[in-house]
Amino acid sequence: MIISIASGKGGTGKTTVAVNLALSIPNAQILDCDVEEPNSHIFIKPEIKTKKPVFIPVPEVDKSKCNFCGRCSQVCVYSAIAVLKKDVLVFKELCHGCGACSYLCPQGAIKEVNKEIGFIEVGEKINLQFVHGRLNIGEAMAPPLIRAVKKYINSTGINIIDAPPGTSCPVIESIKGSDFCILVTEPTPFGLNDLVLAVEVLRKLGIVFGVVINRCDLGDEKTDKYCQKENIPVLMRIPFREDIAAAYSRGVSIIEALPEYRKVFQELFEKVKDGKFS
Repeated sequence: MIISIASGKGGTGKTTVAVNLALSIPNAQILDCDVEEPNSHIFIKPEIKTKKPVFIPVPEVDKSKCNFCGRCSQVCVYSAIAVLKKDVLVFKELCHGCGACSYLCPQGAIKEVNKEIGFIEVGEKINLQFVHGRLNIGEAMAPPLIRAVKKYINSTGINIIDAPPGTSCPVIESIKGSDFCILVTEPTPFGLNDLVLAVEVLRKLGIVFGVVINRCDLGDEKTDKYCQKENIPVLMRIPFREDIAAAYSRGVSIIEALPEYRKVFQELFEKVKDGKFS
């Protein structure tokens, strides 16, 4: 089973829910797909076993074969190649590694070379398996690294995916293929606005989802009313508590600081697994 944890905006507590849910389930695996700023490891503190670089193929032009016909530039939908009168410019930062330019070059003047965009680390903590990706500074192509992280999904186990915030391409890449998505929000105007956007994305993708309201005793009731109106199940509420915030600031999970919450997160998992949201 694949359960993704997402949010329309950053700072809602998405990683908090992902980490505590994963730590509450026996023999689970957490995959941190927020590759631009992974932070699940801060709370899990896994023992890293392996580290593996991740590459994407980018074009390299042999100008002795090129006749500057411009075909590569025409087929590149990302504008990663520009053909001038007697030169070809390759913008590797824009390249998505699709291979269309090398495949369709009439002169066979383009070959693909590997460009390192980041790395994956794999580890464990007791019975919890841990995987995360880290994008190299300055790189813009997060989806290829996210796909590399998701190759470690265990098809026979419980996989918790910590997705990036927002509703852009990295989020889509992270959550697609999920059996269920938990949207973490907060009862504020900004939280509600971005929750609406995230709900639209999940409905487009056809992924079953529910909501966790963090810091539920702050803000107003508009988030609850929206969920009621849209028939969205509220799976869990996390109160605004000083001891939870203090634990977070020390890099300590909720269930470690407040063991009684382990049962609460186990109940959250049971709701998702059984599809019983009432």
